[in-house]
Amino acid sequence: QVQLVESGGGLVQPGGSLRLSCTASGSILSINAMGWYRQTPGYPRGLVAGITSVGSTNYADSVKGRFTISRDNAKNTVHLQMNSLKPEDTAVYHCYVGPSVVAPQYWGQGTPVTVSS
Repeated sequence: QVQLVESGGGLVQPGGSLRLSCTASGSILSINAMGWYRQTPGYPRGLVAGITSVGSTNYADSVKGRFTISRDNAKNTVHLQMNSLKPEDTAVYHCYVGPSVVAPQYWGQGTPVTVSS
């Protein structure tokens, strides 16, 4: 009954841009925070960016100045604009919702991002 639908991943050259989107639907009680974690094979998920319903944002140091997170509360949708992409940004990006940035409750299936020449 809870579903997160992600889109926007793909293959891009270093320095390029991608825009990820995620829409939440179903019976979600704690939807205060939405955002993105990413996972590299063999490593746990790490926070990329999160945003609360009142607009407070949090970014990983490695993406500050390059990525911008935004949301549409009426549509339960979050976006991640990723500019100046680097090979180290390569990962599977997972959308989440939860009561806070550090307490995700639901995850999307993930959309892969590959930054390579």
